[in-house]
Amino acid sequence: MQRPLLPFLLFIGVFSAIVAGVHYYLWQRLIRAPELGPVWHRAGSVALAVLALLVPVGLAVTRSLPRHIGSVVAGVVYTWVGLAVLLFFLLLTSELVRLGAHGVTALLSQPLDSGRRTFLSRAIAGTVGALAVGLGFVGAASALGEVAVRPVRVRLRRLPAAMSGFRLVQLTDLHIGPTIGREWLERVVARVNALEPDLVAITGDLVDGSVEELREHTAPLADLRARHGVFFVTGNHEYYSGVEAWIAELRRLGVRVLRNERVTIGDGEHSFDLAGVDDWSSRGMGRDHGPDLARALAGRDPSRELVLLAHQPKQILEAAERGVGLQLSGHTHGGQIFPWGLFVRLDQPYVAGLSSHGEAQIYVSRGTGYWGPPMRVGAPSEISLIELEGAAAAEALAEARPGERAITGAGAPDPARS
Repeated sequence: MQRPLLPFLLFIGVFSAIVAGVHYYLWQRLIRAPELGPVWHRAGSVALAVLALLVPVGLAVTRSLPRHIGSVVAGVVYTWVGLAVLLFFLLLTSELVRLGAHGVTALLSQPLDSGRRTFLSRAIAGTVGALAVGLGFVGAASALGEVAVRPVRVRLRRLPAAMSGFRLVQLTDLHIGPTIGREWLERVVARVNALEPDLVAITGDLVDGSVEELREHTAPLADLRARHGVFFVTGNHEYYSGVEAWIAELRRLGVRVLRNERVTIGDGEHSFDLAGVDDWSSRGMGRDHGPDLARALAGRDPSRELVLLAHQPKQILEAAERGVGLQLSGHTHGGQIFPWGLFVRLDQPYVAGLSSHGEAQIYVSRGTGYWGPPMRVGAPSEISLIELEGAAAAEALAEARPGERAITGAGAPDPARS
């Protein structure tokens, strides 16, 4: 399925304008203001111009190259994008230093002359450059290292006591694509299987590329093992990568794709409902695509507990109104590179961790992989191990252990938010 042409062209135009603007600002603060001489000025200007051009061009040609070459090109481009983001935000913060220096010298009636301004610009440029490189190394180590298992206990008031201790592993935003491949996914699958989960839920953005490109690299998904099966809902990136082909491929691998539908997990009274909806942005992106929670919940017994798989956290707004007990989402990456999470909050009500929304709860994973820059700064990746707990069982445990406090539900401290 081809993506709509007009939105794609609009995206390219906006993206190119942002890239140009960011690089112009970097040039102003790192090349022009420090005044390090004509050789540095010329070399730095050329380098930034080449890097600015490399970003859109490199990303455009990556998929047309053989994977062993395209992965290298994508790695170089995305690494620079990550460093540029760090430089941009650090330089924006440094504007406060400039403002403070001008304010202090004005109060002392000793305004900065050209020599002092140049010295200040050089000091800021050197400090920001060193910090950006250091954070880049730390972020790369976080993104490329072993994915940590993050245990979360969630109390659900309608969950049968017999199902307390149900272990659900959530994977999301793996972004198998130009820089993430089979070997990495094999390690993730091995870690998940070692947890012996009752159910595995993949909440979208699994891939960045077509089935033809990535079939070999997603094959390890067939090795996932869970007592009640492996389930998947679409994310926005599936719609950029050929959603119908990926749905067919996942089914071939033994993954149950939930498309605005509901299944029963467990037997008889010892069970709960699991529902899944298409990505929030998918309406009009293909035949019969688009989130339809009403269809997924049609005919449901409201006394039964309900867990919803929905890629974007904003889907909790409708879910809470329809009696969902717990929504599992991804999409945000927890911001991935601080302080990007602050801007994510403009689009999504929740960015990371366990939160309450009315009588519903939502858990937003920071993601298992990464998108774009192979860096995570202040938002480590995770394999979420969610243990469900019935209210009756939780109360019995609290009575037996009055001195303990479970990290569950509303008001619980959340390391991802600290």
